[in-house]
Amino acid sequence: MNLERKTVKAMIQIYCRAHHVGVVSLCSECAELEAYALGRIEKCPFGEEKPVCNKCTVHCYTREKRKRVKEVMRFSGPRMLTRHPVLALRHLIRSKCYSGNSSK
Repeated sequence: MNLERKTVKAMIQIYCRAHHVGVVSLCSECAELEAYALGRIEKCPFGEEKPVCNKCTVHCYTREKRKRVKEVMRFSGPRMLTRHPVLALRHLIRSKCYSGNSSK
């Protein structure tokens, strides 16, 4: 789950820096989204077996937050390859390899 947290943080940071110019760290809106997303990851019922969000059978974000996270991920996803290539490749592999069955 640590990898998932790092990926979400990196994506929100990329988005915020591009859309909220002049902000040193995260703006308050993006910081709130990050805290929300990290809290939801922490409470995920799948624990360490958590699939990537778009492959998950349980949507734990509210509709509004899900829409916002999708917006961030659509923008940041392609940029992850140049800024965080290892995280991007690991996320891509996890999203392609997830079978939809969290039991072993």
